[in-house]
Amino acid sequence: MPTNPPYGLLLIAGNLTHQENYARALAADPRCHLIGLTDEADIPPRRAELNRMLADELGIPLLPDLAAALARDDVQIVSICAEPERRGRIAAQCARAGKHLYIDKPLGTTIEDARHVVAAVSEAGVTNHLFSLVHTPTAYHAQQIVESGRLGDLSAIHYELMFAKGIAGTADLTRPRQEQAAAERFTFVDSKRELFCVGWYPLIFFPWLTGRRVTSVYATTSNYFFAEHQINNVEDFSCLLLEMEGGLTATVTCGRTGWSSHPSHGFHKIHLVGETDSVDLDAYEPRLEIHNDGPAWRQPAIGHPEDPMGFWSSTQTAGGVQAKTDWLPIQPAVADDAVSFLDCLEQGRPSDVPVALGAHALEVILAGYQSAAEGQPVTIPHES
Repeated sequence: MPTNPPYGLLLIAGNLTHQENYARALAADPRCHLIGLTDEADIPPRRAELNRMLADELGIPLLPDLAAALARDDVQIVSICAEPERRGRIAAQCARAGKHLYIDKPLGTTIEDARHVVAAVSEAGVTNHLFSLVHTPTAYHAQQIVESGRLGDLSAIHYELMFAKGIAGTADLTRPRQEQAAAERFTFVDSKRELFCVGWYPLIFFPWLTGRRVTSVYATTSNYFFAEHQINNVEDFSCLLLEMEGGLTATVTCGRTGWSSHPSHGFHKIHLVGETDSVDLDAYEPRLEIHNDGPAWRQPAIGHPEDPMGFWSSTQTAGGVQAKTDWLPIQPAVADDAVSFLDCLEQGRPSDVPVALGAHALEVILAGYQSAAEGQPVTIPHES
């Protein structure tokens, strides 16, 4: 049955996470209102301070006891942005408390974590949704083209996604990196595993668009741009070759290439190939290009000490990152991710990016690391 708004929203984790954006996007919808911010009791002091900072900015209470916050009757939704290494257990705890879930991506760092969350939401029957880029004009355009039949049977997809953030050019190209099949940590203050973070978006898009699972992955990872990634032994660039159900082939190039690599936020292109036609889609077409005698955009000379890659909105502002204005996309208005989640909740229908889909994407990502380490394709089991 549909759940009636307004919905009380509880936040988990604060500044220097995507909660800076998610909390404001959800609270901007009149169907949602903020209740408070909470987290686990044993978080590091800096995380506790960052949580307090966002709570103060939003004018909401900081609730020290996670279990007590989840027991509140005025909380219907939880927005979860805890670090990926603890995200899965928190999501499962929230589901068991009967709360609807809006979860940052990826779902966790292990298959076991992901399966635990899938089981918890299934048992609780709560609406669950993971952030992605499928609720964007480019993704909707791709969906309309495929559903129109214009391409005939779809045979191949390529997705190119490069984030133009960070001060590039500091990597030592004489030091090739050997990928490892497993890792204990995926995110750091100054870098992230980019297949894990950026690769998520195409790996959600492919099954969302086609309804087909990935059956095998052949991947390579490398370091071309950032010393920060090299120091932490994580990749800044990846390529994947995927086989999907029904003989569909998909490829991905993804990573982070630096602020100065693109006039806007980075390369974001989708190529669809069918039996009768093909099409190229670019997130920045159509666009307005602005040429004037104003000063040229320049990246910061030194990155923010807690966020040199420009991951978070607050540190971009504090670090002196200026908005790029040379390219302005001209796209039709569509529902954004937060609105789409609230629509599902109000209408009593499941999300199109549930945790089950997120578990599959995580499985492909982890298999990609194994493939890159071994230099061989890796088969994805049918059951996640």
